[in-house]
Amino acid sequence: MAESASQIFAANLLAAFAGSGIDQIFLAPGARSQALAIAAGQLAEADRVDLFVRLDERSMAFSALGSAMASGKPALVITTSGTAVANLHPAVLEAHHSGVPMILLTADRPHELREVGANQTTKQVGIFDDAVRVVFDVEAPTADDNGVEDIPSMVSTAIRASLGLGGTRPGPVQLNLAFREPLSGDSPNAGELDVPVPTGEEAERELEFAILDGSIPTVVVAGANAGDAAVELAEAFGLPIFAEPSSGARFGDNAILSYPKLLIEQPELSSRIERVIVFGKPTLTRSINRLFFNEHVEVVSVRSSSMGLFDVSRRASMFVDDVTFDVDVDGEWIESWRVADQKVQVSTPVSEKLGRREIVEQVWMSTEPTDNLFLGASRMIREADIWAPGANLNIFANRGLSGIDGSVATVTGIALATRAQTRALIGDLTLLHDASSLVIDPLDGHIDLQLVVVNDHGGSIFETLEPAKQLSKESFDRLFRTPQDVNLATLAVTYGWLHIPVSTEVELEAALLTKGRVLIEVKLA
Repeated sequence: MAESASQIFAANLLAAFAGSGIDQIFLAPGARSQALAIAAGQLAEADRVDLFVRLDERSMAFSALGSAMASGKPALVITTSGTAVANLHPAVLEAHHSGVPMILLTADRPHELREVGANQTTKQVGIFDDAVRVVFDVEAPTADDNGVEDIPSMVSTAIRASLGLGGTRPGPVQLNLAFREPLSGDSPNAGELDVPVPTGEEAERELEFAILDGSIPTVVVAGANAGDAAVELAEAFGLPIFAEPSSGARFGDNAILSYPKLLIEQPELSSRIERVIVFGKPTLTRSINRLFFNEHVEVVSVRSSSMGLFDVSRRASMFVDDVTFDVDVDGEWIESWRVADQKVQVSTPVSEKLGRREIVEQVWMSTEPTDNLFLGASRMIREADIWAPGANLNIFANRGLSGIDGSVATVTGIALATRAQTRALIGDLTLLHDASSLVIDPLDGHIDLQLVVVNDHGGSIFETLEPAKQLSKESFDRLFRTPQDVNLATLAVTYGWLHIPVSTEVELEAALLTKGRVLIEVKLA
């Protein structure tokens, strides 16, 4: 092959990322990105990175999202030009809203071929709008100027911006890379290159603290990605904590597990709430949302490094980084919530057949602290908000935008990044929406990944919406519930997954012990 400026640039660029600790690369094949693909393959052969190849850019991007969620490090995403770039958009939006680091290497035509009708060419700079932290529009390297000198600074800036080290939240970064022919070459070998990259210093921000009146009845609301800080505050000052299952804070002595029921069924208790301290991004419970809009309840929002500021009612009295109290909180306050919570727990009857409550409880009890549990954005995460036991588990969910798109790919990325036992609790439509992500690449290696699919033959979550009462059953089913009767056993086997149908708790418990790639189908009437 002739020497290619494109290959020289691509090899040095990817070697710089690998040398900076970015070791997860997700690639979709394409012609314009061929130099990047060759360099990625060379790094993988040298055992400097893990390389995952996908046919579908949308699925690939969500797998990269899951990998970054689990590792905390940006995953590199490589695409060719045109619609391939647009297919990254759903995952980019989720990463933007949930503060997940990603670095997108989007190949492009050189500048002289843009806006003149060239094949597979569209406006790629700005395609993600403000969902990316930084955009580099890199001109095509040439024999006279291969662009290598600019790589260390660009890679450093991209990594820092993606991790939020420049003072912003973590999120996606785009390097839009133009390439001219010849699009690739046989040298240099990226696996043999050492490209030093400056690290820079983390920008320090002055933290803001609040000293609150401890005599005001206060509860902690922990939404998605709230983390341990919410638990630490609640336990330090004796506050009830209402923690969603994706919060990472649904454990400890102060966790009030029945809060969705108590806020509705115990008005004499819930009406005493005069302040809410919110961590993360709560999205699941309408009764929680009503607290934020209640003008008799003060809202204090604690900044989230991933989710950013939360103030849906635009009533927050302050945005702070940490909270303390001026006087001790009355112990009767937390005790009243514990007693009420316990009464609900013991008085709620358990079904003799396998239902959504039993599924949630069994999945939680079968998940070890070292395992990963992903919750799809469907009815089951709301069931988990009601029935999930208190446990400090590694729980993931796409709650930045709460879409069902890419759930199978996301949980696959989590499994690939950690190589730990990983399971997802999702609905049938969530599975079908991302069925193409069931494709198995043998070179991914062995992973233990279970998809627990609750099959109620359509979108039963919509039955709680107003149209369920306003429309005829036929219209409602077609427009909202979208009934389906796909043979999930055939689907699973087609993609090379083991399919296990279960109809009892005993069968579910046994299925959850199965290793490998498993689709566990729980059929509900």
